[in-house]
Amino acid sequence: MVDIEADGPIPGEYSMVSLGAVIVEPSLSKTFYGTLKPISDRFVPSALKVSGFTREETLLFLDAKKTMFNFNEWIESNSVDSPRFISDNNGFDWMFTHWYFIHFFGKDPFGHSSTNLGSLYKGCVRDFRKNFKHLRDTKHNHSAISDAIGNAEALIKINNKFNLNLIFE
Repeated sequence: MVDIEADGPIPGEYSMVSLGAVIVEPSLSKTFYGTLKPISDRFVPSALKVSGFTREETLLFLDAKKTMFNFNEWIESNSVDSPRFISDNNGFDWMFTHWYFIHFFGKDPFGHSSTNLGSLYKGCVRDFRKNFKHLRDTKHNHSAISDAIGNAEALIKINNKFNLNLIFE
């Protein structure tokens, strides 16, 4: 499960500022968290404010390429099979992580697809208007790691309630 925070709407012109991930398994103990120094001079103040960081703080973060290298190493050391990208807003979260992986390394360990947690839940309950967010135990606070953990908690509950037999490793 992956969550990111960014200082604008699209990668390249704007920057990912934090990245959180957790292996979805019962203990939720295998986590990754990284901050990324901006790769662009552009930012949207209101978008950055959501992340809880100031521009000055982000300028002190770890080089984005190094954070992505560390994330890739974490994925490799924690994946039994090919890793799967799942997030609450995969259109946004995957777009940024994919762009960063391709930009810095020429490949993405997740490949070219992702899964949207909300869509999975809507299919399970057979109602396009429903959302899963009430299933989180960890408060959604726009901390990339807390949000990833909360979404993983929800996925485990969805799996158990609907007998999806998802393998969590």
